[in-house]
Amino acid sequence: MSTNSTYWAVVPAAGVGRRMGSDIPKQYLMLSGRRVIEHTLQRLLDHPQIRQTLVALSPDDEWWPDTDYANHADVIAVDGGAERCHSVLHALDRLREMAADDDWVLVHDAARPCLRSADLDALIEQLNDHPAGGILGVPVRDTMKRADESGQIAETVCREGLWHAFTPQMFRLGILRSALSQALEQGMQVTDEASAMELAGHPSRLIEGHPGNIKITRPEDLALAAFYLLEPRSLSDLG
Repeated sequence: MSTNSTYWAVVPAAGVGRRMGSDIPKQYLMLSGRRVIEHTLQRLLDHPQIRQTLVALSPDDEWWPDTDYANHADVIAVDGGAERCHSVLHALDRLREMAADDDWVLVHDAARPCLRSADLDALIEQLNDHPAGGILGVPVRDTMKRADESGQIAETVCREGLWHAFTPQMFRLGILRSALSQALEQGMQVTDEASAMELAGHPSRLIEGHPGNIKITRPEDLALAAFYLLEPRSLSDLG
């Protein structure tokens, strides 16, 4: 694996996670004895090639100061925004003060605590020479249906070539910041970084990752995440 490039991580963590139905944001819920975001940050901080991690937080966040990483030397807190894209852009603006435009940025969901080190290795290794970058994901395996407004099946969608998009999504700092800025100027509040890159005309590569890299969205996801965290070594060693 090449060590010539510099890698940074950005974790947008300003969301409230309304679908969880919880009194606190989902990234601060307890999971296997730790907060969700603490598991997430540990996986990024443990990787030897990631120099520092920027966490974008809500100005009203009252839970972050009590986390294990609030005062960590390699974690930088920045102000988040109204939507994910705003939070990421704020973090990229801060990152430009210490990073070069051709450095790599790995944007990772705060609510994906089961990221495997092997997936990080694959993302970095396979995209190291790519001009723009790419994302982790898994091919769609289930039959896909499109619903109409009443909830009836409108059609069956061909799943060939369809992927579930995961994070991290890894792109070069300069073009990612430009792509996000352009999307917002056009009134497009993109839901992930790859969407902004698509709009800007930058081709991105899909890297297949482990399906256990789930995003905690609903209450039942906590139990599934706990299952994947039962044997931490398996998250690194299994293919």
